[in-house]
Amino acid sequence: MKYFNENDVKNIKSYNFDFIEFEESNHVLTLTLDRPKKKNALNPQMINEIAFVLQYVSNTDSIRALLLKSNGDVFCSGLDLKAINGDIEKNNSTVPKANSKILIGELFNKLYKPKICQLEGDVYAGGFLLIAGCNYVVSIDGLKLGLPEVKRGIFPMQVMESLSKIISSRNVIDWCIRGYNLDVKTAYSWGLISKIVDQANIESFVSNWLNEVVSNSPIAIQYGLEAFDKINSSEQNHKYLLQMLELVLKSDDAREGIAAFKEKRNPNWK
Repeated sequence: MKYFNENDVKNIKSYNFDFIEFEESNHVLTLTLDRPKKKNALNPQMINEIAFVLQYVSNTDSIRALLLKSNGDVFCSGLDLKAINGDIEKNNSTVPKANSKILIGELFNKLYKPKICQLEGDVYAGGFLLIAGCNYVVSIDGLKLGLPEVKRGIFPMQVMESLSKIISSRNVIDWCIRGYNLDVKTAYSWGLISKIVDQANIESFVSNWLNEVVSNSPIAIQYGLEAFDKINSSEQNHKYLLQMLELVLKSDDAREGIAAFKEKRNPNWK
């Protein structure tokens, strides 16, 4: 999906990024979430920066694969609830603004290059839109994976769609409506995690996977991933689910749930 002017994307290295880091090496771009003090919560500018980099990856023939990582002990805690409530963090980012509303769930689906996630931190809520969009997820053990939205008066609308492409519908909806934490071994048995490795071995495992992938035909892979996206298209679903999320965010339950979260108390549902 083209959210930015092509000339701006070509000049990506001339812009300041506040909430992510990226580097290119050996046909691989490594994108690292870099908002650790806020548990890598996705605020609007961070999402904008991610989309900008992914469009650059899509446009650059020399990049054959994407590695997704994070700084800090939480890979991603989901959407920034304070930002949703209008509390926008000041930043020095000079990345151009997207020309339309970004569908987070489609960012990775529309990137027709192999994507691997190196998971070394807990994942919550909207963070699953990132890992579900990867073709392979390598994780260390002992992490927490949770969908706490219903405890905040919200529902994981787009996450539900993305997860339903990977794990059974019954497990997805039960997880969404109960909002519990999942352990890595269960996530592996469900197919959400591709491989569990020791902390000491995760770098070498990811490197071997990437070496194998980039040695294969980039054109064949690109056409194959594009075809896979077309026959499993979820773009219209994500557009609809974004509308539903915006609707639930306007509800009394969402206002109470977010307030309770900020005040560190139990919500009082009407």
